[in-house]
Amino acid sequence: MKPATRITLRRSLPLAAALALFGGCEGPASEDLAPSFVVELSPSAAEEIEALGLEVPVHGRAYVIVSRDGEAEPRRQTGLRGVPFWGWDIEGLGGGGEVVLDPAAGGAIGYPLSSIKDLPPGEYTAQAFLNVFTTFHRADGHVVEMHLNSGAGQSPWRAPGNASSEPQRIRIDPNRSDSFRFLIDRVIPDAGQVPEGGSLQQGNPADQGELVRFVKIRSEALSEFWGQDMFIGANVLLPSDYWTNTDRRYPVVYLTGHFPGGRAPFGYSEEAEGGRGRSAGFSEFWRSAESPKLILVTVRDANPYYDTGHSVNSVNVGPYGDAFVEELIPHLESRFRIIPEGWARILAGGSTGGWEALAIQILNPAEFGGAWGWCPDPVDFHYYQIVNIYEDENAYWSGTEWVRVERPNARQPDGNVTSTILQENSYERAVGPNGRSGGQWAIWEAIFSPVGTDGYAAPIWDRVTGEIHREVAEYWRENWDLTHYLTENWNQVGPSLAGKLHIATGDMDSYYLNNAVELMEQALGSLSDPYPDASFEYGRKRRHCWIGESPWRPGEDLSNAEFVRVVSDYWRERGGTW
Repeated sequence: MKPATRITLRRSLPLAAALALFGGCEGPASEDLAPSFVVELSPSAAEEIEALGLEVPVHGRAYVIVSRDGEAEPRRQTGLRGVPFWGWDIEGLGGGGEVVLDPAAGGAIGYPLSSIKDLPPGEYTAQAFLNVFTTFHRADGHVVEMHLNSGAGQSPWRAPGNASSEPQRIRIDPNRSDSFRFLIDRVIPDAGQVPEGGSLQQGNPADQGELVRFVKIRSEALSEFWGQDMFIGANVLLPSDYWTNTDRRYPVVYLTGHFPGGRAPFGYSEEAEGGRGRSAGFSEFWRSAESPKLILVTVRDANPYYDTGHSVNSVNVGPYGDAFVEELIPHLESRFRIIPEGWARILAGGSTGGWEALAIQILNPAEFGGAWGWCPDPVDFHYYQIVNIYEDENAYWSGTEWVRVERPNARQPDGNVTSTILQENSYERAVGPNGRSGGQWAIWEAIFSPVGTDGYAAPIWDRVTGEIHREVAEYWRENWDLTHYLTENWNQVGPSLAGKLHIATGDMDSYYLNNAVELMEQALGSLSDPYPDASFEYGRKRRHCWIGESPWRPGEDLSNAEFVRVVSDYWRERGGTW
């Protein structure tokens, strides 16, 4: 352990005072009478962080979070529509060391208030928080500092190894420049037991009952790319007859999407009955004789950018496609009695998982037998949510010379807007600049963009102004616009893709994702030789994430149990037997 240090953060970036009317912009150069904060890392907390395999002294990001609500910890109240916080990048914070977070020195990025001086006078519950970074020496020669996935997806506010202070009451007085001290002495523990010589990455959940198994392997491809051991995992739900029909092999559905943690696919539980939403009755159905016998798998592939690597090869995130197709799937097919043939591998997922399912199938047309992409992330960048990255000048604003309209980010089915693109980008920027927020816009840039000169993903637009970077947009078109890829390469991929793509979305998707789906449908409708035979389904007034209508209950939404039946029928109609 290195000796204690005291670090005073100085201004190192130009301040965008003219844009400080909205959260996420750096505060003005003069912060007269604004409070400052001294944050100390306790020696015991530093030891706990190091014991979890993370780097000490800490390079990372420190935050001060305030709330009028004293019941819950401020860190648990952060979010796009949450309480104010400010973040500073820090370096070299060891046990017993401290950092002075001084707004007058600049460098702070806040949300939803840009400046601490904008905080109304009064009493607040305040908390300091530390987001611990890991230094990666990547195979491409770049050295980057990012948050290593530590078993909780990629939310910094609940990630094992990150740390916080006890909440404390403070008074903000505009006529005083008080200094408040915080002792960071509470390290978020690992959710499971890390085995001897093991890793926090992807968590370490224990098998559940007879049918739920958890797998984690070291990925050679990812380890080489990131310059250190990297892991990928899977949550496996076996059919009810798996241990009695020991000569039988099974087809598999890979459920792609956000980090599943220690949860079984489709909410299965051997203890709880019932379930909720689409999972209502699924556990009982899965154990029943009427359930088709197949295997369900969810993937744990959280990474330094986000809670999923999208199972594709990206220049920023790494070869998660190779890790999934060439490492994880062969491992699962050797460990479990899975039919090792393309027709017997189905992909399905919603939202981010919907994009993943479609992209994996499109990029590996013969390796998989079909993909169900529900409410997928943008499949055509003429509608990147509601931004046309090829023609629009600005992502945050539309309008004319004299009238500007802020672009919405999310809506209710009745059309009421709940957030804007500027707001969510500003929130992510305050959590972590350089795409280190663990947020949705950050991972899209990490997957779709070229590497920037600093080693981080090149932004598609200026995070402060919203000005779109046209050269980055062209890179996106040529590499990751799925509709563009299909129309440009149909002669090569069409024979292996015809009849395999199944897409459903609400026509009032909360994030406007239905617009891009409609463009993909139009594009595929113009193709032939072979005819794509893709299915598109739109739910009237349905929000994110609608997955389709039940074939057996007209007007009702498809359930998870019914989807298992849909897939089984699909296999048998195409000649699959098991």
